[in-house]
Amino acid sequence: MARGRVQMKRIDNPVHRQVTFCKRRAGLLKKAKELSVLCDAEIGVVIFSAHGKLYELATKGTMQGLIERYTNYNGRTQPVEAVAEPMEAKKEIDMLKQEIEILQKGLRYMFGGGSEIMTLDELFVLEKHLEIWIYHIRSTKMDIMFQEIQMLRNKEGILNAANKYLQDKIEENISNTDFTTINTNMPHPLTIANNIV
Repeated sequence: MARGRVQMKRIDNPVHRQVTFCKRRAGLLKKAKELSVLCDAEIGVVIFSAHGKLYELATKGTMQGLIERYTNYNGRTQPVEAVAEPMEAKKEIDMLKQEIEILQKGLRYMFGGGSEIMTLDELFVLEKHLEIWIYHIRSTKMDIMFQEIQMLRNKEGILNAANKYLQDKIEENISNTDFTTINTNMPHPLTIANNIV
């Protein structure tokens, strides 16, 4: 038989309240131990009863060591990962700014604007970017040429099919025509077909 849903409110009967507290406390501590074993987690549980009695569980080490670790963790303003992320972002921003500056200087140098002289490292960076740009331009050009070739092949297929259809029609007309009644001044049907194509 399934158990009914328990309404979440304070149990009025003190005996029932104490029995429920003992059962649920034992279940909570058991689940904490199982979670610690299954997931290799360090868990600390502190429970104060209504009468002020303390129940505690520290799955690894002591409760005091766990509390010290907790206060040290919360005493920091930010976790180490949160501090490292802005530093990485700042480095990346600085690197991108420097790269943009080199590219702008290179553009001015190539188009003759400004009297700046580029260093060898800056020229290497500019050369690398130019090679990348050339690669992208050639790749795009090849894609466009491939699409045009495909379009021409499609047109060729359509024209071949139309040509075949016209040749079949001409041959059909020739086979149905009675040559004895044809005027000799009239051109031959194959000549007409050749002129059309």
